Amino acid sequence: MIKTVFGIFRIKREERWLAVFAFIWMVALNVLTITKYYDKFTQIMDTYHRHFVNNFHISGFDPLTYVAVSNWDTTYNVYRHPLLAFFMYPAYLINQGLMAVTGLNCVQFVIAVILVFCAFYAFIFLYRILREVLELDIFDAAILTIMCFSFAYVMLSAMVPDHFIISMYMLILTLYICGKMRQRRQTLSIWQTIVFFLVTAGTSLNNGIKVFMAAFFTNGKRFFHWKYLLLAVLIPCAIIWKGARMEYRHFVWPKEMARKEAKKQKDKELRAAMVQQYLDTAQVKDTTAAIAHMKVVAKKKARAKYQRDHKKVWNNNTGKPIAKGEFSRWTDISTSRWQTAVENLFGEGLILHREHLLEDVLRTRPVIVSYKLWSNYVVEGIIVLLFLLGILCGLRKRFFWTAFSFFLYDMTLHMGLGFGINEVYIMTAHWAFVIPIAIAYLIKSINWRYLPYLRCLLFIITVYLFIHNTWLLCEYMLG
Repeated sequence: MIKTVFGIFRIKREERWLAVFAFIWMVALNVLTITKYYDKFTQIMDTYHRHFVNNFHISGFDPLTYVAVSNWDTTYNVYRHPLLAFFMYPAYLINQGLMAVTGLNCVQFVIAVILVFCAFYAFIFLYRILREVLELDIFDAAILTIMCFSFAYVMLSAMVPDHFIISMYMLILTLYICGKMRQRRQTLSIWQTIVFFLVTAGTSLNNGIKVFMAAFFTNGKRFFHWKYLLLAVLIPCAIIWKGARMEYRHFVWPKEMARKEAKKQKDKELRAAMVQQYLDTAQVKDTTAAIAHMKVVAKKKARAKYQRDHKKVWNNNTGKPIAKGEFSRWTDISTSRWQTAVENLFGEGLILHREHLLEDVLRTRPVIVSYKLWSNYVVEGIIVLLFLLGILCGLRKRFFWTAFSFFLYDMTLHMGLGFGINEVYIMTAHWAFVIPIAIAYLIKSINWRYLPYLRCLLFIITVYLFIHNTWLLCEYMLG
């Protein structure tokens, strides 16, 4: 069993040249990140959160993984990433050992190993989906795989200390396993579903649903068997949700209460100081008048702070939510869907904007940024057109629907409900691999006479994406 499980990671003879290219590429991307922040992030200190957050600036990606691996804590939002902090605990222990030996915080190197591994095997498994499951020839499978990893925010996900490339790796692996099982007329077992769900949902909760989607399209009617539903779906969902609630109560809630208590005490001391200052300045002994004066001053300060915050970029770039509940506050009903689709979803996510290059939408970047070069819109339009044609060609294929359901789910969350829509490009790695899969169905359906033209077009687009995104990325990282 163990040999079978780990055998999937063995590089096949046919894949070796592509694997060497992918490995060098992923290492080079991580070298850029390490080089940019080496001087600041190798310092050992007592508290890391503020240091990493204040100094790490690559688009809207968060350096919380650096924080967790430097000084372990449940740094992430426990409802969105319920097990991610625990997944990082072994990396934290390794980093602690390296700190003791080198006297440096080696967090960048430890995380780089994880990122390279996930990006490399996401690359390999996507190639295998195209080559083995969809049965494309070597050139077509290779060019589509390289094209996917030339998308701007797939490249970025492979080099930043966030969870996106880990999620992409798990989603592509899930698709590959399900595709192979469909070929062998097998079904996803209960234990396989549980493992895929716990790792995928533990990393990013919303992606756990995609595992069940893949299981549904793979298992068919057997998905609804009471035993499978109970053991593989309902119980794991209950466990991970209950675990997230327990994690919140045990790790997060006490700290929140401590912060509130500290703020309450600080405010109390500040109010007392203001009252005493008024009594000393006005040379009166009427405490009631002093308290009334303090309330007026505090109200003016609160109003001034509200006006300052209202003018800040992060406030202007945050859309209007459906409601202000625990989860509904993450939604957005005011941001333009059309502009977002053109400039961010299929724009920035695939092709970097030179203007406001890799700026954070919560700091300095506007939500909508336009390309100055018309060629970027042409390339984007061609990619979207090929994607749409691929969708039409794959509509009758069950495996296509397995992958396409991932895309539809993300579009419902981001473009429908508006979850994270103001920086929707950040989530590109969660769905971008569906584009080459869809185009693969177009390749399989097109008349052989036109196939050379399609291959030439895909090659040109891939080269353009690779050069354009790599150039701007290096310009930002080395600037």
